Amino acid sequence: MILLRIALLLFVLYGNAVAQTYPARPVKLLVPFPPGGNTDIVGRLIAQKLTDAFGQQVYVENRGGAGGTIGAEAAAKSPADGYTLFFATTGTLASAPAMQPDLRYDPVKAFAPISTLANAPVVVFSSSAVPVNSLQELIQLAKSKPGQLKFGSAGTGHFVHLAGEMFKIAAGVDLLHVPYKGVNAALTDMLGGRIELMFDAPAQYEPHLHSGKVRALAVAGPKRLARLPNVPTTAEAGLPGYELASWFGLAAPAATPAEVVIRINIEVVKALGTPEVVETLNKLGLEAEGSSPQQYAAMNVEDLAKWRAAVKAAGIKLD
Repeated sequence: MILLRIALLLFVLYGNAVAQTYPARPVKLLVPFPPGGNTDIVGRLIAQKLTDAFGQQVYVENRGGAGGTIGAEAAAKSPADGYTLFFATTGTLASAPAMQPDLRYDPVKAFAPISTLANAPVVVFSSSAVPVNSLQELIQLAKSKPGQLKFGSAGTGHFVHLAGEMFKIAAGVDLLHVPYKGVNAALTDMLGGRIELMFDAPAQYEPHLHSGKVRALAVAGPKRLARLPNVPTTAEAGLPGYELASWFGLAAPAATPAEVVIRINIEVVKALGTPEVVETLNKLGLEAEGSSPQQYAAMNVEDLAKWRAAVKAAGIKLD
């Protein structure tokens, strides 16, 4: 018992020392997508905030390819010393693993979650040509016309496709999936009345909401969006089982010292509360959202299960 107490005391003292001296050299933030997109913009924003907080450079290394899974694998295999951080996404830790069980990293066991960063809840959109004004009216219409209402996506297995499949499960309806080569092509057809529905993050739909060509029926999140204050959540609209968002998070290789994870978490959550970060994310159609490591871990496990259920229901198999 005495030896155990001594060991615990040494662990605490060592942990405090690690946290106080970290980081002692530059830190790499691995972003698993090419420069220029939202992931890169947000990654560089967070890297700069951590640089300011630590007094050591936190630099971005872009390693794109295979929908982010190449970078995720590289991060998972990096030393667990706190000097490689990973910019995680829905794709790298949820949808891709759900569709590709043979990936060479485990989305849960290979990483130490640090904090969520931002999310863009899915919104249920309908063409103005569809005779519905609420989510319940849409569900009733879909049940009266099984397999007739069409929803578009950027391709089989894409986030927008699986968001639609998850809606089908939650609402108990049968919709017809129409894959396109990109979300813009699908949106063009919805504006033209050739498909009725889309399940997607709201940024590029807002101009069409203002023009009246598209309706937003519900937000698949726990609260209403500041940009769409009059659009109810799915729970408010009578479908509490449908919550889904495209999210960004910060993680490290598994076995990274807990004290280091906590130190980074504190600075990240602090940065996400600053007006500069909130405004930048809002312009990208994202909402800042920090969390504890434990909350992030639980969210990722839950999200992965949702994606796997959707993939199974849709019968998606990627070679």
